[in-house]
Amino acid sequence: MTTDFMLTTETTGCGEGADGPGGSGGGGVVAGGNGEVERLARAGLSRVIEPGDLAALKAFAGLEALEIWDRLQRGSRGLERWSTRLAEVDPRRDLERAAAVGARFVIPGDEEWPEQVDVLEDAGQLARRAGVPFGLWVRGRPNLQRALTRSVALVGARACSSYGEHVAAELSAGLADNRVTVVSGGAFGIDAAAHRGALAASGVTIAVLACGIDVSYPRRNSALFSRIVEDGLLVSELPPGCSPTKLRFLARNRLIAAATLGTVVIEAAVRSGALNTAGWSEQCGRAVMAVPGPITSRMSAGSHLLVRERNAVLATNVADIIEAISPFGTALTAPPRAPETLQDTLHPDLQRTLDAVPVHHPAPATRIAVTAGLDLPTTEQSLQALTTLALVEYHTPPSPPEHPEATHPTPNSPTPQAIPGWRLTPTTPPPPPSQPPAGA
Repeated sequence: MTTDFMLTTETTGCGEGADGPGGSGGGGVVAGGNGEVERLARAGLSRVIEPGDLAALKAFAGLEALEIWDRLQRGSRGLERWSTRLAEVDPRRDLERAAAVGARFVIPGDEEWPEQVDVLEDAGQLARRAGVPFGLWVRGRPNLQRALTRSVALVGARACSSYGEHVAAELSAGLADNRVTVVSGGAFGIDAAAHRGALAASGVTIAVLACGIDVSYPRRNSALFSRIVEDGLLVSELPPGCSPTKLRFLARNRLIAAATLGTVVIEAAVRSGALNTAGWSEQCGRAVMAVPGPITSRMSAGSHLLVRERNAVLATNVADIIEAISPFGTALTAPPRAPETLQDTLHPDLQRTLDAVPVHHPAPATRIAVTAGLDLPTTEQSLQALTTLALVEYHTPPSPPEHPEATHPTPNSPTPQAIPGWRLTPTTPPPPPSQPPAGA
């Protein structure tokens, strides 16, 4: 049964938004048990503090989530920057809204928390964003931690070419066939093609959003998001109802990079959000790969830049990607080679003799020996061996017709057949002999 995806139209803030119908998912997690206080605090912080906010990282350095939440609630001096949202924050309401659409709020310490994102604590900053999220809002049935254990990010241009869209879908489907989770950003172009490719192969795909998990952005991808919810996951560090902004997209990129084993850039201009994701992958110690494109394509210039200047792995197929994300020395791929033919296995003398044998007009062994640069006994021995392999044959031309004109050829008469000798075994019928002009 298809899940209806709730569409919320909001301003760029994290407003309350409208409640939507319940969705299929992993089940809502409303704060409870021993983790209730911390879960509420982290849910509140996810609404008050912008994702990856450098000012917040500096102001709250060394503090636990409960301490940060307590200081904000008490209105401690120097924290006025975040006071405007505090008055309307209701973390319990956010948890209930998430549960209403079949979502849950996953925090560090939960069995479902992907510990690999903790690398962001030491990964530095990029584009004024940094840091580990307070928690992740997750919508869908699969377990987030298990789904990300073997995962790859496929990213690229929104305004991609038909080539890029085709490659994204093919690579995604191939990765899904190999039980690799495909992660992308849910945008137009390469992102959408990657998600659809994984779904078409009955694989798991995860869309990491720059808005709330109940917000359909872009709107035209709402059907795709509904499909992802059924068999994959929607993930965001923003609470329900939040709309996307430019900085939120940049913050989202760091999650895509940190959560996966590697990032594949399929098409990207020299100024592209996909290159930002690749940069985060580098800083997180993940594999960075790039798919080549036409040198005349502006949309492939960024991919080529990654290979030339930033040591990205050139990825042309699924095997290349799996090798790059696997432990060193495993899943190695052999370089592509043409199928071996019988001629490839020949002794050098046989190969030289074979190369000297005419295609159609037979030649004697003496002539072949001269052409091959071999002595006559070696050439004759090689010709016999090649005959056994059905690569050459000894050809005796038919006897000339017994007509008077045959002994007195005219200038327009056909050239007499060559003397008996060796030629390559025909694989196609020989060309017909030329005919004299009519009336000759």
